[in-house]
This record gives sequence, C-alpha cells and structure tokens, in this order.
Amino acid sequence: MQYIKFFDEIQNSDIESVGGKNASLGEMYQKLTPLGARIPFGFAITCDAYKEILSDTRLKAKIEQYLSEIDIDDIGVLQDRAKKIQALIFATPISQAIKDEVREAYKQLSGKCGKGAIDVAVRSSATAEDLPDASFAGQQDTFLNIHGLESLLHHIKLCYASLFTVRAISYRQSRGFGHFQENKSKIVFQSMMKIS
Repeated sequence: MQYIKFFDEIQNSDIESVGGKNASLGEMYQKLTPLGARIPFGFAITCDAYKEILSDTRLKAKIEQYLSEIDIDDIGVLQDRAKKIQALIFATPISQAIKDEVREAYKQLSGKCGKGAIDVAVRSSATAEDLPDASFAGQQDTFLNIHGLESLLHHIKLCYASLFTVRAISYRQSRGFGHFQENKSKIVFQSMMKIS
C-alpha cells in the first residue's frame, strides 16, 4: 500500500514517514509481542496522504495565505483564521485511493482482531514530537472508540484540522517553526484494548 503501514512493518527508521508515535508503536509491537506483552495492533497513515491532500487541492497555498503576517497576540484574528483553515480542511475531499487503502487496512485490522469492524483509537503522530527546544507532543487531538469506515475517514479530517487550532498555530509561530516543515501529519489507527 502507498499510504498505509502496519505496526509489524514499521521501524524507528520510518519516523520521517510515519512519525515518532507510530515508529515507537511499531518497534514495541515487533519486539515486545513475542515476549508476551499485549500491544494493540494497528496501522499508520503516512505523511504521503497529507501531502497529497495539500498539493492536489492547493490547500497549502490557501492555508499559507490565511497564516501570512498573522499576529498571534491578536486572539480574535487567530481564532478567525484557525476556524477558516479548519473549514477548508473539512471541505477538501480525501482521494479515492486513500479511502480504498483505509478501507482495506481497517478490514485487515478488524479481521486480525477477530471482528467484522472493531473500535479504534485515532491519534496524530508527528515527526518532531520532542525536540530539545520544543515539544509538539499533545498538540493534536486523539479520538477513542471510533467505529466504521465513514467515521474513520471523518476522524482523519479531524486530526488534520487539529494541526491548525489556535493553540497549535500559536505554539509553532511563537517558537519560529514553520507550519508545514515540522508539521507533516501522520495518523495512528490502533485497536482499542478491552480490559477484562
């Protein structure tokens, strides 16, 4: 698959493609599962999907226009721009190729868990989650108990939109980070673990 990598094929060397969280989950799944640890299985949507959405629809140029010369101390303007950018993201279609791969990956994940359609956690995974002078961990949203293909696709948009909350925009800009260089979105879909 072009846009999907399962935990059993992800290494730490894949951070640029899948983000730190996904890379760590892949390493843990492969190394600790054989030792008896219960690591819920899952898959990553790579940054290629996000880059495709940005480039195919000229979304990036529109976002850059909204963020140009923005004063992060002007909360009213910042809230307005964040709301407009998020609306653009929700109005941008996900390509059929990405939808097809998410459908197939969700089907495989559900089958591996012995169910027709399982509940998953949907989480963002950044390349630069923990840097010496900044931490992007926790900046984007996490969603639990997500069920069914349409809901998964909707939550992909929610993860992308959470890159452009007031908090996230302000944090990046106040520390001199670009809104796209350190912001190549990847997403984790991980099966929810039932505690018995």
